[in-house]
Amino acid sequence: MGHRIYGYARVSSKDQNATRQIEALKQYPVEEGNIYLEKKSGKDFNRPEYQRLFDLLQNGDILVIKSIDRLGRNYDETLEQWRVITKEKNVNVVVLDMPILNTYQDCDLTRKLISDIVLQLLSYVAQQEREFIRQRQTEGIALAKAKGIHFGPPKKQRGESYLLCLKLWKRGEISARCAADQLGVCHKTFLRWAREDSHR
Repeated sequence: MGHRIYGYARVSSKDQNATRQIEALKQYPVEEGNIYLEKKSGKDFNRPEYQRLFDLLQNGDILVIKSIDRLGRNYDETLEQWRVITKEKNVNVVVLDMPILNTYQDCDLTRKLISDIVLQLLSYVAQQEREFIRQRQTEGIALAKAKGIHFGPPKKQRGESYLLCLKLWKRGEISARCAADQLGVCHKTFLRWAREDSHR
């Protein structure tokens, strides 16, 4: 029995159109009955259609995808899936938008090696990009804090009447709730202020 050719297409939501991917797979050619369409995010591989297809793949089969990000957006997991598909299941992968990734070329060992190197490089670049974005976010927050920009809900101000209310409360002439009402805050906030000021 010869190898079988399967296609995998994915869109992130039910509203997105997968026509372009499916047409490209048919032109490879992949028979329509062998095309598996997923309407789910690519953040992980917990996808029913992908799992069904993965279980069918056997030694010598060919898996065709439009682009590498259709397989997944998480490059660490994509790399692991690529390894399992190509090394453990011995299935060839054809990436229509990036032929250099194709492992199916007369079972050429050099071709497979180049494909693995390119995929590793793509994974590295994607990882560096994610870390760069995280670093920029961290630096941006640190810079904003240094400039006195406060993150989170704005802190309540004590107001002009606070010192008078505090003095009256300390004398026992008004309750904490009464003082808080005068300042427009809850009594817990007033008590916290009073506690902070007693330590100064």
